[in-house]
Amino acid sequence: MPSRPLPSAVVFAKDVPRLAAFYAQVVGMQEVASDAHHVVLGAEGFQLVVHGIPAAIARQIEISSPPELREETALKICLPVESISAARAYATALGGGVKAPRAEWTARGFRACDGHDPEGNVFQVREAAA
Repeated sequence: MPSRPLPSAVVFAKDVPRLAAFYAQVVGMQEVASDAHHVVLGAEGFQLVVHGIPAAIARQIEISSPPELREETALKICLPVESISAARAYATALGGGVKAPRAEWTARGFRACDGHDPEGNVFQVREAAA
């Protein structure tokens, strides 16, 4: 009997290589598969699929710098990290961001903080609570 597929999430991207590199570095994920339209990153039993937006649509999307945050979406990806502080530094260096330490909060054995990628997609990073 085949095993169940890994849990995963998909983030649609105008610039697939940039967003894949961003999440790989910020969250510490490894590339497990790729083709011309997407990159699959994996870590600890979870996969993040960075999927390209079709070119005809992508040409109509303008990403500002800093990006306009997409905070009104119905879902937010929560990703485990070793260190929120390190994730914050990587995110900033790669064109995204993680909110300041004063925005961090603790619950159910983890410490969390919201951030965004270079295209404005909002996510949350979580580290083990001390």
